[in-house]
Amino acid sequence: MFPALRHLVVALALGVCFTVPAQAKISQPGEMASEQARHIATYFPGRMTGTPAEMLSADYLRQQFEQMGYQSDIRKFNSRYIYTSRNKNQNWHNVTGSTVIAAHEGKLAQQIIVMAHLDTYAPRSDADSDNNLGGLTLQGLDDNAAGLGVMLELANQMKHMQTQYGIRFIATSGEEEGRLGAENLLQRMSDAEKKNTLLVINLDNLIVGDKLYFNSGKSTPAAVRKLTRDRALAIARQHGITATTNPGLNPDYPKGTDCCHDSEVFDRAGIPVLSV
Repeated sequence: MFPALRHLVVALALGVCFTVPAQAKISQPGEMASEQARHIATYFPGRMTGTPAEMLSADYLRQQFEQMGYQSDIRKFNSRYIYTSRNKNQNWHNVTGSTVIAAHEGKLAQQIIVMAHLDTYAPRSDADSDNNLGGLTLQGLDDNAAGLGVMLELANQMKHMQTQYGIRFIATSGEEEGRLGAENLLQRMSDAEKKNTLLVINLDNLIVGDKLYFNSGKSTPAAVRKLTRDRALAIARQHGITATTNPGLNPDYPKGTDCCHDSEVFDRAGIPVLSV
């Protein structure tokens, strides 16, 4: 899974915005992504928003980006979500999340965001806890250490590349409580930053399932869908990889579009999206 997916994302990104030095070499594709995903899942289980495990994993990611030579920092944000008790009472739970951002400057002001959430599922009710959903022992390999691993390998392969556009590698938190980190990230962006964001590529749930899916946002223009989602599907076919898009069985999400991830926050804001 990791080698195929990393090849697809790299090829897609390079086709959109990058100039690759002739000496750039790709060896053992997928190995770093696999090692990083397993490391994060093993050493930082229970990465629930606002917990020590989440903060430690955020700092680990920051260090990884800095070792690659990126400017990287952690942005804290305060938010809350509703918790439902056994007697059906609902109360707000306040949390402080951590978003990791690594920046690679390009020649132009426009940017592409590559994003994966770092948090694992947190019980949002006593019923969740009774059924062992989430909690301190959940490793979250598929949701979403694998996305972080692919993002780190992608960042490592691109660290010396000259790029037309800026790249922002972003690990969000609060995704499991309602995309809190993505919402905060969007709120902090200026109007100019929003306008200059050409694409948000979101990596989530990369292992479990029947096929590899590439979906655009509902508001993503047809021309951008052709350059991103349709190009990714074409690359997959070239490599014999089974990939497809949302078949469109849900009328709220037409064929080839997606829902229910951090990318939906940007889609609602009119920013082009590619969900992987």
